[in-house]
Amino acid sequence: MRIITPIPFQLLRVTRPPPTPVPDMSEAVTPQQPQSTEADLIAIRREKLAKLRELGIDPFGARFEVSVTPADLRANFAEGLRVKVAGRITALRDMGKSCFFALSDVHGSIQGYMNVKALDETGVAAWKCLDRGDWIGIEGETFLTKTGEPTIKMEKFTVLSKSLRPMPDKWHGVADREIKYRKRHLDLMGNPDSAALFVKRSLMIAEIRRFLQDRGFLEVETPMLQDVAGGAAARPFETYHNALGMPLTLRIAPELFLKRLLVGGFTKIFELNRSFRNEGISRRHNPEFTMLEAYWAFSDFEEMADLVEELTCHLAEKFCGGLQIEHKDEEGNVTRTINLARPWKRASYHDLIKLAAGEDFFEIDAAGRRARCEEKGVQISENMEDHEVIQQVFEKLVEEKTFDPCFVTRVSSELVPLAKISPGGQTVEVYELIINGQEISPGYSELNDPDVQRQRLEAQSGEETQKIDYDFIETLECGMPPAGGIGIGLDRLCMMLTGAPTIRDVVLFPLLKRKD
Repeated sequence: MRIITPIPFQLLRVTRPPPTPVPDMSEAVTPQQPQSTEADLIAIRREKLAKLRELGIDPFGARFEVSVTPADLRANFAEGLRVKVAGRITALRDMGKSCFFALSDVHGSIQGYMNVKALDETGVAAWKCLDRGDWIGIEGETFLTKTGEPTIKMEKFTVLSKSLRPMPDKWHGVADREIKYRKRHLDLMGNPDSAALFVKRSLMIAEIRRFLQDRGFLEVETPMLQDVAGGAAARPFETYHNALGMPLTLRIAPELFLKRLLVGGFTKIFELNRSFRNEGISRRHNPEFTMLEAYWAFSDFEEMADLVEELTCHLAEKFCGGLQIEHKDEEGNVTRTINLARPWKRASYHDLIKLAAGEDFFEIDAAGRRARCEEKGVQISENMEDHEVIQQVFEKLVEEKTFDPCFVTRVSSELVPLAKISPGGQTVEVYELIINGQEISPGYSELNDPDVQRQRLEAQSGEETQKIDYDFIETLECGMPPAGGIGIGLDRLCMMLTGAPTIRDVVLFPLLKRKD
């Protein structure tokens, strides 16, 4: 075989489809009886672990110099390359004197070929101790099989980690959603689609950073432990700092600290942050979530809407192959196609509600609006204030039925106390971006008048003035420039762009109730 000098390999490009699994792989190293229990399989693997040690081989390896990853080798494949590749054995087909196997990591896989003639006696004995799930490093030369499958002809191998528990079923992966979420490592090793989704999510977040930095935004960090939970109306998680002798909360939003930086002289900033809200769990809510907040001095909510529209379309074109995003059910049937083609629709909060609940909705009195809710099938509670009733109508009749992008503008002033009031005083200069029936991003023209800010926060808090961050109001008195601000729920954005049906599919370790 002709030897070719190794060439440098490019990093994995996310536009590349996930590598096709080797089709003819099946586990045959140690045939198991169908009635074998997990305990039986673990016992067999522990015997192999002991055998490796008897052979003088460390079953948990050490440093291995890798020249290329499985996915990069497959993407830039050429025959005759000398390579050193490491990965998990995810498939084995033992044919006695030879063996085909798949070597994989979260990015993809490559096929390997072993012939006992290439190994010494110890190597052959060690190979017989390997199973699906084990990590090895191999050295060898690339070639194409008769069927055209990119393959490495292995000349030597190094055991890197002996897996003591069996992998998920090689054909079906992890089908049980409960196991997927509780044992994500099994999901990642058994379901290539899940692995590809989380790789895509990581690369999306890296691209968001790049996108904003290219436009002059600086990334900053603000406290996750706060003595007053501000920036949103939500119930916080509470804790206590022993050394300082004071109660603290996990942040519900970074907004008030980011605005302090505007006062301090920063003009374009963003934070990719973890926030926490001690509220319900659903397919759209996780108590711990990832959010982007960005602030742009001398801007407003309309310019921030342009920025979000550009960013979202950029991510869709780079990672999703275009602006048409298909959502599918568990059987793979397309249930909805979201159209992100620009320009996106912009409509006022009140106009959209009137279209859904009647042109006279804001002309009738509060009692009439409650009656209209019953007529339209919108559930409300007796203790809701009128603006909360109106918001419930919006969420049920407008938001949940809006799938293509829509910037809902000029919302009621009671709903957003941190945004600048529109001329006339009844609405605020705000957008709420709705895609796929849920809010993806709010954006404000930020309120920078400290006296008005005090009044509105006190009105919102009622008698619970201890929940107001008066230090923030004092900071505003030092002068904050007019600015536009945005928040983007990155978990929901990933759901929308990848077609995931639940937030748990895009969060590596969603919070679940402990099993008894």
